[in-house]
Amino acid sequence: MMHTQKRRIKPFAGIAAAGFAVTLLATGCTGQSTAASSNEAVGTKLAPSIYCGSTCTAQLQLKADPASVDCKVGVSWSSASFPYGAKSTQQIPEFAKAFFPKMKVTVSDGRGDATTQSSQVSEMIAQGIKVLIISPQDADALAGVVKQATAAGIKVISADRQVNADVSTYIGSDNTEAGVADGKAMVAALNGTGDIVELSGSLGASPTIARAAGFRQGIQGSTLQIIASQTANYDRATGLKVMEDMLQRFGKGKIQAVYAHNDEMAFGAIQAIKEAGRESEIKVFGIDGEADALTMVKNGSYAATVGYPLVVKESTIAAAKLCAGEPVDARIKLDSTLIDQKSVDQYLGKAPQ
Repeated sequence: MMHTQKRRIKPFAGIAAAGFAVTLLATGCTGQSTAASSNEAVGTKLAPSIYCGSTCTAQLQLKADPASVDCKVGVSWSSASFPYGAKSTQQIPEFAKAFFPKMKVTVSDGRGDATTQSSQVSEMIAQGIKVLIISPQDADALAGVVKQATAAGIKVISADRQVNADVSTYIGSDNTEAGVADGKAMVAALNGTGDIVELSGSLGASPTIARAAGFRQGIQGSTLQIIASQTANYDRATGLKVMEDMLQRFGKGKIQAVYAHNDEMAFGAIQAIKEAGRESEIKVFGIDGEADALTMVKNGSYAATVGYPLVVKESTIAAAKLCAGEPVDARIKLDSTLIDQKSVDQYLGKAPQ
Protein backbone atom coordinates (compact mmCIF):
# COMPACT_ATOMS: atom_id res chain seq x y z
CA MET A 1 0.00 0.00 0.00
CA MET A 2 2.82 2.36 0.85
CA HIS A 3 4.45 1.81 -2.55
CA THR A 4 1.19 2.79 -4.23
CA GLN A 5 1.01 5.97 -2.15
CA LYS A 6 4.56 6.93 -3.07
CA ARG A 7 3.90 6.54 -6.80
CA ARG A 8 0.82 8.69 -6.56
CA ILE A 9 2.36 11.57 -4.66
CA LYS A 10 3.01 14.57 -6.82
CA PRO A 11 6.67 15.61 -6.80
CA PHE A 12 7.86 18.94 -5.45
CA ALA A 13 11.38 20.36 -5.29
CA GLY A 14 11.59 19.74 -1.54
CA ILE A 15 11.62 15.95 -1.98
CA ALA A 16 14.99 16.04 -3.74
CA ALA A 17 16.45 18.21 -1.00
CA ALA A 18 15.22 15.84 1.68
CA GLY A 19 16.68 12.79 -0.03
CA PHE A 20 20.06 14.43 -0.51
CA ALA A 21 20.34 15.47 3.11
CA VAL A 22 19.77 11.91 4.27
CA THR A 23 22.48 10.69 1.89
CA LEU A 24 24.83 13.38 3.10
CA LEU A 25 24.35 12.35 6.72
CA ALA A 26 24.59 8.66 5.98
CA THR A 27 28.03 9.08 4.44
CA GLY A 28 29.22 10.81 7.59
CA CYS A 29 30.05 14.12 5.95
CA THR A 30 30.25 17.10 8.28
CA GLY A 31 30.84 20.73 7.53
CA GLN A 32 31.23 20.16 3.81
CA SER A 33 29.74 22.32 1.08
CA THR A 34 27.75 20.37 -1.53
CA ALA A 35 26.64 20.89 -5.08
CA ALA A 36 23.01 20.55 -4.05
CA SER A 37 23.22 23.52 -1.71
CA SER A 38 22.34 27.06 -2.68
CA ASN A 39 24.65 30.01 -2.21
CA GLU A 40 21.49 32.01 -1.65
CA ALA A 41 20.57 29.80 1.30
CA VAL A 42 23.92 30.37 3.01
CA GLY A 43 24.23 34.00 1.95
CA THR A 44 27.23 36.16 1.28
CA LYS A 45 27.56 37.80 4.69
CA LEU A 46 27.55 36.76 8.32
CA ALA A 47 24.05 37.78 9.38
CA PRO A 48 20.76 36.21 10.48
CA SER A 49 17.96 35.60 7.99
CA ILE A 50 15.48 38.26 6.87
CA TYR A 51 12.94 36.68 9.23
CA CYS A 52 15.07 37.60 12.24
CA GLY A 53 13.71 41.03 13.22
CA SER A 54 15.52 43.88 14.93
CA THR A 55 15.35 42.35 18.42
CA CYS A 56 16.43 38.95 17.15
CA THR A 57 19.30 40.49 15.15
CA ALA A 58 20.52 42.45 18.18
CA GLN A 59 20.50 39.26 20.26
CA LEU A 60 22.84 37.61 17.76
CA GLN A 61 25.57 40.24 17.55
CA LEU A 62 28.90 38.38 17.68
CA LYS A 63 31.74 40.27 19.35
CA ALA A 64 34.45 37.71 18.68
CA ASP A 65 36.37 37.46 15.41
CA PRO A 66 34.53 34.73 13.44
CA ALA A 67 37.86 33.28 12.36
CA SER A 68 38.81 32.76 16.02
CA VAL A 69 35.77 30.63 16.89
CA ASP A 70 37.32 27.20 17.36
CA CYS A 71 35.16 24.42 18.84
CA LYS A 72 33.18 21.27 18.17
CA VAL A 73 29.45 21.67 17.55
CA GLY A 74 27.00 18.79 17.39
CA VAL A 75 23.78 19.09 15.41
CA SER A 76 21.06 16.58 16.32
CA TRP A 77 17.86 16.75 14.30
CA SER A 78 14.74 14.72 14.94
CA SER A 79 14.52 13.72 11.28
CA ALA A 80 16.09 14.75 7.99
CA SER A 81 13.40 13.01 5.96
CA PHE A 82 11.24 16.15 5.92
CA PRO A 83 12.25 19.35 4.08
CA TYR A 84 12.72 21.42 7.27
CA GLY A 85 15.11 18.91 8.79
CA ALA A 86 16.79 18.13 5.47
CA LYS A 87 17.58 21.77 4.77
CA SER A 88 18.63 22.50 8.35
CA THR A 89 21.05 19.59 8.63
CA GLN A 90 22.57 20.41 5.26
CA GLN A 91 22.81 24.17 5.61
CA ILE A 92 24.07 24.50 9.21
CA PRO A 93 27.45 22.90 8.38
CA GLU A 94 27.59 24.89 5.13
CA PHE A 95 26.96 28.18 6.91
CA ALA A 96 29.56 27.26 9.54
CA LYS A 97 32.11 26.37 6.87
CA ALA A 98 31.52 29.67 5.08
CA PHE A 99 31.88 31.97 8.11
CA PHE A 100 33.49 30.00 10.96
CA PRO A 101 36.36 28.08 9.35
CA LYS A 102 37.58 26.57 12.63
CA MET A 103 34.17 25.37 13.78
CA LYS A 104 33.91 21.59 13.49
CA VAL A 105 30.33 20.47 12.92
CA THR A 106 29.02 16.94 13.39
CA VAL A 107 25.47 16.20 12.17
CA SER A 108 23.14 13.35 13.06
CA ASP A 109 19.69 12.35 11.80
CA GLY A 110 17.39 10.87 14.45
CA ARG A 111 15.23 9.34 11.72
CA GLY A 112 12.07 10.18 13.64
CA ASP A 113 12.96 7.96 16.59
CA ALA A 114 13.60 9.46 20.04
CA THR A 115 15.71 6.50 21.20
CA THR A 116 17.94 6.74 18.14
CA GLN A 117 18.33 10.49 18.55
CA SER A 118 19.15 10.14 22.25
CA SER A 119 21.84 7.58 21.48
CA GLN A 120 23.34 9.84 18.82
CA VAL A 121 23.53 12.76 21.24
CA SER A 122 25.21 10.56 23.86
CA GLU A 123 27.84 9.69 21.25
CA MET A 124 28.39 13.38 20.48
CA ILE A 125 28.84 14.09 24.19
CA ALA A 126 31.50 11.38 24.34
CA GLN A 127 33.23 12.98 21.34
CA GLY A 128 33.70 16.19 23.31
CA ILE A 129 31.39 18.69 21.63
CA LYS A 130 31.22 22.11 23.26
CA VAL A 131 27.80 23.15 21.90
CA LEU A 132 24.79 21.01 21.01
CA ILE A 133 22.14 22.23 18.56
CA ILE A 134 19.13 19.96 18.99
CA SER A 135 15.67 19.75 17.44
CA PRO A 136 14.12 16.98 19.56
CA GLN A 137 11.78 14.31 18.27
CA ASP A 138 9.94 14.38 21.58
CA ALA A 139 10.11 17.15 24.19
CA ASP A 140 10.07 14.69 27.10
CA ALA A 141 11.99 11.77 25.64
CA LEU A 142 15.05 13.87 24.80
CA ALA A 143 15.08 15.73 28.13
CA GLY A 144 17.31 13.15 29.79
CA VAL A 145 20.15 13.30 27.28
CA VAL A 146 19.95 17.11 27.17
CA LYS A 147 20.39 17.15 30.95
CA GLN A 148 23.32 14.78 30.46
CA ALA A 149 24.88 17.22 28.01
CA THR A 150 24.38 20.17 30.34
CA ALA A 151 25.91 18.22 33.23
CA ALA A 152 28.96 17.63 31.03
CA GLY A 153 29.38 21.40 30.58
CA ILE A 154 27.94 21.51 27.07
CA LYS A 155 25.90 24.54 26.01
CA VAL A 156 22.59 23.49 24.45
CA ILE A 157 20.61 25.29 21.77
CA SER A 158 17.04 24.06 21.29
CA ALA A 159 16.40 24.81 17.61
CA ASP A 160 12.91 24.90 16.08
CA ARG A 161 11.52 22.58 18.78
CA GLN A 162 11.57 22.89 22.54
CA VAL A 163 12.77 20.23 24.97
CA ASN A 164 11.60 19.85 28.56
CA ALA A 165 14.98 20.59 30.09
CA ASP A 166 17.06 23.70 30.80
CA VAL A 167 18.96 24.95 27.74
CA SER A 168 21.13 27.95 26.94
CA THR A 169 18.61 29.24 24.41
CA TYR A 170 15.54 28.26 22.41
CA ILE A 171 15.54 29.60 18.85
CA GLY A 172 12.52 29.53 16.57
CA SER A 173 9.23 31.13 15.66
CA ASP A 174 6.29 30.92 18.03
CA ASN A 175 4.29 27.81 17.14
CA THR A 176 1.32 28.95 19.18
CA GLU A 177 1.24 32.26 17.30
CA ALA A 178 1.36 30.36 14.01
CA GLY A 179 -1.66 28.31 15.02
CA VAL A 180 -3.55 31.40 16.14
CA ALA A 181 -2.82 33.10 12.79
CA ASP A 182 -4.20 30.14 10.85
CA GLY A 183 -7.25 29.95 13.09
CA LYS A 184 -8.11 33.61 12.63
CA ALA A 185 -7.54 33.39 8.88
CA MET A 186 -9.88 30.41 8.66
CA VAL A 187 -12.57 32.20 10.67
CA ALA A 188 -12.38 35.11 8.22
CA ALA A 189 -12.38 32.87 5.14
CA LEU A 190 -15.38 30.83 6.31
CA ASN A 191 -17.30 33.73 7.85
CA GLY A 192 -17.00 32.12 11.26
CA THR A 193 -18.86 28.90 10.55
CA GLY A 194 -18.02 25.45 9.22
CA ASP A 195 -16.60 22.01 9.99
CA ILE A 196 -12.84 21.38 10.08
CA VAL A 197 -10.57 18.37 9.77
CA GLU A 198 -7.18 18.66 11.50
CA LEU A 199 -4.03 16.85 10.33
CA SER A 200 -1.67 17.03 13.29
CA GLY A 201 2.07 16.51 13.49
CA SER A 202 4.15 13.95 15.38
CA LEU A 203 2.66 13.08 18.74
CA GLY A 204 4.65 14.50 21.66
CA ALA A 205 6.56 17.05 19.56
CA SER A 206 6.41 20.59 20.92
CA PRO A 207 5.27 22.16 17.58
CA THR A 208 2.37 19.70 17.41
CA ILE A 209 1.17 20.62 20.88
CA ALA A 210 1.59 24.37 20.36
CA ARG A 211 0.15 24.53 16.83
CA ALA A 212 -2.93 22.62 17.96
CA ALA A 213 -3.44 24.85 20.99
CA GLY A 214 -2.87 28.06 19.02
CA PHE A 215 -5.34 27.09 16.33
CA ARG A 216 -8.01 26.46 18.94
CA GLN A 217 -7.32 29.89 20.39
CA GLY A 218 -7.64 31.41 16.94
CA ILE A 219 -11.10 29.99 16.26
CA GLN A 220 -12.54 30.85 19.68
CA GLY A 221 -15.69 32.93 19.44
CA SER A 222 -16.67 31.43 16.08
CA THR A 223 -18.89 28.44 15.37
CA LEU A 224 -16.13 26.56 13.56
CA GLN A 225 -15.93 22.97 14.79
CA ILE A 226 -13.11 20.43 14.57
CA ILE A 227 -15.00 17.29 13.59
CA ALA A 228 -11.91 15.05 13.31
CA SER A 229 -8.24 15.26 14.26
CA GLN A 230 -5.63 12.70 13.32
CA THR A 231 -1.84 12.64 13.21
CA ALA A 232 -0.20 12.49 9.79
CA ASN A 233 3.28 12.76 11.31
CA TYR A 234 4.31 15.87 9.31
CA ASP A 235 4.53 13.58 6.27
CA ARG A 236 3.07 14.17 2.80
CA ALA A 237 2.29 10.53 2.01
CA THR A 238 0.58 10.08 5.36
CA GLY A 239 -1.31 13.35 4.87
CA LEU A 240 -2.59 12.03 1.55
CA LYS A 241 -3.76 8.75 3.07
CA VAL A 242 -5.35 10.35 6.15
CA MET A 243 -7.17 12.89 3.98
CA GLU A 244 -8.44 10.17 1.64
CA ASP A 245 -9.89 8.39 4.66
CA MET A 246 -11.45 11.63 5.93
CA LEU A 247 -13.08 12.29 2.56
CA GLN A 248 -14.64 8.83 2.60
CA ARG A 249 -15.79 9.30 6.19
CA PHE A 250 -17.26 12.75 5.56
CA GLY A 251 -19.13 13.09 2.28
CA LYS A 252 -19.66 16.12 0.07
CA GLY A 253 -20.53 19.25 1.99
CA LYS A 254 -19.42 17.78 5.34
CA ILE A 255 -15.94 19.42 5.41
CA GLN A 256 -15.37 23.12 4.80
CA ALA A 257 -11.67 23.37 5.71
CA VAL A 258 -8.53 21.46 6.63
CA TYR A 259 -5.97 22.65 9.16
CA ALA A 260 -2.61 20.93 8.61
CA HIS A 261 0.24 21.46 11.07
CA ASN A 262 2.71 21.77 8.18
CA ASP A 263 2.88 22.28 4.43
CA GLU A 264 3.89 18.69 3.67
CA MET A 265 0.69 17.26 5.17
CA ALA A 266 -1.25 20.06 3.46
CA PHE A 267 0.23 19.06 0.09
CA GLY A 268 -0.98 15.50 0.61
CA ALA A 269 -4.41 16.73 1.68
CA ILE A 270 -4.70 19.05 -1.32
CA GLN A 271 -3.87 16.16 -3.66
CA ALA A 272 -6.49 13.93 -2.06
CA ILE A 273 -9.11 16.68 -2.22
CA LYS A 274 -8.34 17.40 -5.86
CA GLU A 275 -8.47 13.74 -6.84
CA ALA A 276 -11.86 13.50 -5.12
CA GLY A 277 -13.11 16.51 -7.08
CA ARG A 278 -13.89 18.46 -3.92
CA GLU A 279 -11.43 21.36 -4.19
CA SER A 280 -14.24 23.89 -4.67
CA GLU A 281 -15.78 23.05 -1.27
CA ILE A 282 -12.71 22.62 0.99
CA LYS A 283 -10.07 25.25 1.87
CA VAL A 284 -6.69 24.12 3.19
CA PHE A 285 -4.56 26.05 5.68
CA GLY A 286 -1.10 25.10 6.91
CA ILE A 287 2.18 26.22 8.41
CA ASP A 288 5.84 26.50 7.31
CA GLY A 289 6.05 28.57 4.13
CA GLU A 290 7.90 26.27 1.75
CA ALA A 291 8.57 27.71 -1.70
CA ASP A 292 6.10 25.26 -3.26
CA ALA A 293 3.48 26.31 -0.73
CA LEU A 294 3.81 29.94 -1.76
CA THR A 295 3.35 28.99 -5.41
CA MET A 296 0.19 27.11 -4.51
CA VAL A 297 -1.12 30.02 -2.45
CA LYS A 298 -0.49 32.24 -5.45
CA ASN A 299 -2.44 29.98 -7.82
CA GLY A 300 -5.31 29.57 -5.35
CA SER A 301 -5.01 25.85 -4.59
CA TYR A 302 -3.81 26.53 -1.02
CA ALA A 303 -5.72 29.06 1.08
CA ALA A 304 -2.84 30.14 3.32
CA THR A 305 0.34 29.09 5.05
CA VAL A 306 2.01 30.69 8.06
CA GLY A 307 5.71 31.24 7.58
CA TYR A 308 7.83 29.24 10.01
CA PRO A 309 11.42 30.15 9.06
CA LEU A 310 14.45 27.92 9.11
CA VAL A 311 16.78 28.72 12.01
CA VAL A 312 20.00 27.74 10.24
CA LYS A 313 21.82 31.06 10.45
CA GLU A 314 20.50 31.99 13.88
CA SER A 315 21.46 28.63 15.43
CA THR A 316 24.95 28.68 13.94
CA ILE A 317 25.64 32.25 15.07
CA ALA A 318 24.32 31.46 18.54
CA ALA A 319 26.61 28.42 18.64
CA ALA A 320 29.55 30.65 17.72
CA LYS A 321 28.67 33.08 20.51
CA LEU A 322 28.52 30.25 23.04
CA CYS A 323 31.80 28.82 21.75
CA ALA A 324 33.36 32.26 22.25
CA GLY A 325 32.00 32.49 25.79
CA GLU A 326 29.51 35.23 24.94
CA PRO A 327 26.07 35.31 26.62
CA VAL A 328 22.98 34.34 24.65
CA ASP A 329 19.40 35.23 25.60
CA ALA A 330 17.18 32.36 26.71
CA ARG A 331 14.66 33.00 23.91
CA ILE A 332 15.40 34.17 20.37
CA LYS A 333 12.20 34.48 18.34
CA LEU A 334 11.88 34.76 14.58
CA ASP A 335 8.93 36.33 12.79
CA SER A 336 5.89 34.22 11.94
CA THR A 337 3.67 35.69 9.22
CA LEU A 338 0.41 34.69 7.56
CA ILE A 339 0.95 34.28 3.83
CA ASP A 340 -2.26 34.31 1.79
CA GLN A 341 -3.25 35.61 -1.64
CA LYS A 342 -3.20 39.18 -0.34
CA SER A 343 0.40 39.01 0.86
CA VAL A 344 2.06 36.19 -1.07
CA ASP A 345 3.73 38.46 -3.64
CA GLN A 346 5.88 39.94 -0.84
CA TYR A 347 7.41 36.53 -0.10
CA LEU A 348 7.74 34.86 -3.50
CA GLY A 349 11.43 34.25 -4.12
CA LYS A 350 12.32 34.54 -0.42
CA ALA A 351 10.21 31.85 1.21
CA PRO A 352 10.68 31.18 4.94
CA GLN A 353 11.77 27.66 4.04
